[in-house]
Amino acid sequence: MKRRDVLSDCHPLVSAAFFALVLGFSMTQMHPVCLAVSLAGAAGYTAALGGGRALRRAVRCALPVWLLAAVLNPLLSHRGMTILLYLPSGNPLTLESIVYGAAAAGMLAAVLLWFGCCTAVMTADKLLWLFGRAAPALSLVLSMTLRWVPRFGAQLRAAAEARRGLGQRGGRITRRICGGAAVLSIVVTWALENALDTADSMRSRGYGLPGRTAFSIYRLSCRDRGMLAWLGFCGLYLLAGCLAGGLDWRYYPTLRGGAVTPLGVSFFLVDLALCLTPVFLNRQEARAWRRMKSGT
Repeated sequence: MKRRDVLSDCHPLVSAAFFALVLGFSMTQMHPVCLAVSLAGAAGYTAALGGGRALRRAVRCALPVWLLAAVLNPLLSHRGMTILLYLPSGNPLTLESIVYGAAAAGMLAAVLLWFGCCTAVMTADKLLWLFGRAAPALSLVLSMTLRWVPRFGAQLRAAAEARRGLGQRGGRITRRICGGAAVLSIVVTWALENALDTADSMRSRGYGLPGRTAFSIYRLSCRDRGMLAWLGFCGLYLLAGCLAGGLDWRYYPTLRGGAVTPLGVSFFLVDLALCLTPVFLNRQEARAWRRMKSGT
């Protein structure tokens, strides 16, 4: 899935800081502009990592969840002052509940896309480097989980193909359910045995013992320091915007946001620049590579 990506080649601290910022602001800020910026940045980065096919696949898989979140809120929540109509149950359908449901669905969409990008960029060795000293057990569990997500699917397909090769094909619905349960039991057993083997192997190597050293290929370069400085500036600037109320937005009882000022617009521009940082880096790298190939 993953293409050549500049952020993936950066130091693990840079990647972790970027995803911590975008995920943190995406999950805490409900301003419509912030949600649109986060969703656009997540979609752009998903396309940059895996192309348009990966973006379409992510949207197709998560679309039912987003639609459910957008539809359920106006049906379950009847807060708001702007009544559009009354439901057959007698409860009002308000404009505020519809807008809030759409905003919640947008936030969920952005967070899911960002987490997909994080899974592609934050590999197991990066997680081990980040948390290996402070929380070795947690880093091992996270790295094993991220590694087993694709391996579990591949093993599931292999077990299903093996059953088909033995002539145990689908028939009636009950037979299909029993076959699916057997395949799932096989794969779960494989996963548990693999987890025990990995844990025993890491314990025999002394993983997690006090004073244990480990080889690391990650070194902070000038580019990494510059990226950390940029991310630190964006994080502090957006945090100041949150504390100053420049990113506030109210959905209930009426839709209302802060006054549009040049300072408030600057918060949105910094948020946009932060979310599109990986896309800009990839385009800059692609232009530099084309210049090198052309010899200019």
